[in-house]
Amino acid sequence: MSSPIESSKEAASAAQAIQQTRFWPFMFAIFIGSFVCTLSISTINIAIPVLIHELKADLTVLQWTITGFMLATGAVAPITGFLGDRFSYKWVYLASLVGFTIASFLCAIAWDATSLVVFRIIQGIFSGLVMPATMTIIFQVVPVEKRAMAISLWSLSAMLAPALGPTLAGYIIEISSWHWLFIVNIPLGIVACIMASRLIPYYRMHVPKSFDAIGFVTVIGASLAILISFSKGHAWGWSSGKTLILLIGGLILLGIFIWRELIVKEPLLNVRVFKSSRYTITLIINSIITISLYSGSFLTPLFLQNIQQVTPLDTGLILLPASLAMALSMPLVGKLYGSLGPRLLISAGVVLMGIGTLALSWLNVSISHNYIIVWMIVRNLGIALSTMPASNAGMEQIPRELSGHATAMSNWVRNACGSFSIALFTSLLSSRTVTYTQELAEAAGGVSPAVQAKAFTMSVNDVYFIATIIVVIGLPLALLVRKQAAKAAAM
Repeated sequence: MSSPIESSKEAASAAQAIQQTRFWPFMFAIFIGSFVCTLSISTINIAIPVLIHELKADLTVLQWTITGFMLATGAVAPITGFLGDRFSYKWVYLASLVGFTIASFLCAIAWDATSLVVFRIIQGIFSGLVMPATMTIIFQVVPVEKRAMAISLWSLSAMLAPALGPTLAGYIIEISSWHWLFIVNIPLGIVACIMASRLIPYYRMHVPKSFDAIGFVTVIGASLAILISFSKGHAWGWSSGKTLILLIGGLILLGIFIWRELIVKEPLLNVRVFKSSRYTITLIINSIITISLYSGSFLTPLFLQNIQQVTPLDTGLILLPASLAMALSMPLVGKLYGSLGPRLLISAGVVLMGIGTLALSWLNVSISHNYIIVWMIVRNLGIALSTMPASNAGMEQIPRELSGHATAMSNWVRNACGSFSIALFTSLLSSRTVTYTQELAEAAGGVSPAVQAKAFTMSVNDVYFIATIIVVIGLPLALLVRKQAAKAAAM
């Protein structure tokens, strides 16, 4: 328990740290850590077909290298606010980078699909602390007038990794083995640790008096139960007892968690941040953006490699222009934010995402790669236009001392949406493929490679169309986000 004198010293220390921080060295330390953690997400997508072959496992197992990672990041995110308040966000960030680097080594020496999934989950735990910690540090340290640019650079680190990740992964798999996808994280992780220790200021704004263990257990239980029900719903049956028990149980635990956080004096995750309608609306928009992002990064590599027999390296090269367009436009969005405001940028981004995703629902077996490149660029530009404005606009009305809880909540919800979307897309893809294969086989007089290819392509189109519908929901929400008044609530 901290005394009033200790609390005032912490506040003075925080103010001094903020004043003495140099913007560009500070942002470099933030950038590299966020980059290395996001890179590990994008490289594994390209490797899934290779892992299926080399580890002799099917897609439903290996999709957990993605889903399990995202589940771990989402499950651990709620504790970031407590850890940051208790130990400082600098030490949370640094410890997470160390753990992430060690987990990357473990992934590199994985001997089968099960061990790889386990190590990826461990990696996801540490990655889940990095992103909300870095975002909180920005909102607590960077002055308001530089915050839009800082969030753009932070978002750029998360966007640049998907830009380089698929191409890097394809090249590594082409010349070596999938193990090197994780080995490359090790030197990057070490550099990130050194930069964080030297360039991120140490400060604490609030020291919690207790840890909400009940809240932590219920939020992890809710996340696990709901995700597993989504992931296994197709295999077990959506109306099966196991699926319904997990789904209903997860929702009950989620309700208990919310109730607990509303009555406890020191909440693990302060759900009262949802009192800000602006924050709530932008969080929903960001969740929609996340689903759109993962639909493309998950479905397009599968289509290119499984149907058009494109190599992993060429798959990365096909995805590279769209990812680079998304990454390189982020700093421009940061500059436009002050003059245009969030509503116009988010609305334009949602429209572009919807158009690009709809166009990708019209694929056929022999479609040209230029078609895929063009529409991936359109949808990724939409993601770039809307990501930073939605993130920054939502945080503008959150007090600085609650920014850790708000960013933890934001990352928890978005990562959960990413996990749910991959699980849902995988299930839909599998079920629609079986249905279309049966229908086409009856018409063609049997199952042939051509029938299987067409059935899989039609299934990809169906999933992309569903993703389009989800994106369109974000447009009326974007129109509700107005430009912030001159008075900053966060200050």
